[in-house]
Amino acid sequence: MTERSPAPGGLALIEALVNTLDLESGADALDTPQGRERFGITGDDEADQARVLRESLRVALLAHAGHPPHRAAPALGDLLAAAPLFVTVDPADGSAALAPAGATSLHARVAAAVAESLTAGTWMRLKACEAADCHWAYYDRSPAGRGRWCSMQVCGARAKMRRYRAKGA
Repeated sequence: MTERSPAPGGLALIEALVNTLDLESGADALDTPQGRERFGITGDDEADQARVLRESLRVALLAHAGHPPHRAAPALGDLLAAAPLFVTVDPADGSAALAPAGATSLHARVAAAVAESLTAGTWMRLKACEAADCHWAYYDRSPAGRGRWCSMQVCGARAKMRRYRAKGA
């Protein structure tokens, strides 16, 4: 998990939420007041719901990269179904977008970000790192869209070194 430029548009919210948990160290930014404030989380119940959403998103991002789920999580579609969206149209230029209906909960903002990325064609480019001790979210900017690791210098290098050593070279 190294510094990359953030994902475009609303995907940056999803990327940031998934990356609140460092699997290697166990540090969870949602345990801190600053981490909760960043996502508009006000109480323990909301933080618990955000953690469930985070892991459901991680499962989807692992699937985008062709990896099996790391643990059981509720279906993302079921979680986002409770966050209805509506169409807004800008009278100045006629552009349309999907926006959360009613309250702007974290679930609603994530649903809007997913919808935005679907129409932009970028949803499948948001992935989770293949490394089992990482699963960091990253936006795959590779030309073919076949990135496997959040960082070739860290997770990719570790995986290649493990394969090299396994060959007995």
